[in-house]
Amino acid sequence: MKLLELMAQALKIDKGEMEEMFEDGMQSIRMTYYPPCPQPEQVVGLRPHSDATGLTILLQVNGVEGLQVKRNGVWIPVKFLPDAFVVNVGDILEILSNGTYSSAEHMATVNSTKERISTAMFFNPKFSAAIGPATSLISATNPPLYKRVGVEKYVKDYFSRKLTGKSFLDNMKIENGEAAST
Repeated sequence: MKLLELMAQALKIDKGEMEEMFEDGMQSIRMTYYPPCPQPEQVVGLRPHSDATGLTILLQVNGVEGLQVKRNGVWIPVKFLPDAFVVNVGDILEILSNGTYSSAEHMATVNSTKERISTAMFFNPKFSAAIGPATSLISATNPPLYKRVGVEKYVKDYFSRKLTGKSFLDNMKIENGEAAST
């Protein structure tokens, strides 16, 4: 919550709006084991995607790299600092910030000789909340760029689609003339 509070402060989002959305929100953790593979290019794994979260905090447990992020159309390996976390902005925070923060499109790769272990912690709004641009950011000069939907619908729709880059986030964008809430 402290990290989300500081991000809200940097964006000039009303602190209460961030608390209302994330206080008592859903949290989950996933540990992933990637065994060594002599032909890593043959591995079929999780497709490039952005997380449907507010924030994802990642710990690379054993120091073997394998996370890559897409920047300007190029995949870049993430260099981990020892005993440090990597914090990924998720789609929900991109929507909440009305595009000021951009979610990270990423993918995992395997190592040809070493096993890789990572732990990811996911921070999401509570199920009863609605996802949309923070009302304290919206004005005549800064209209909403994303739809407003309930978290339950958002999660259901996200996981019923094929993971393909940031395609679900693109689906949340408001088209010209489209209503801001659904």
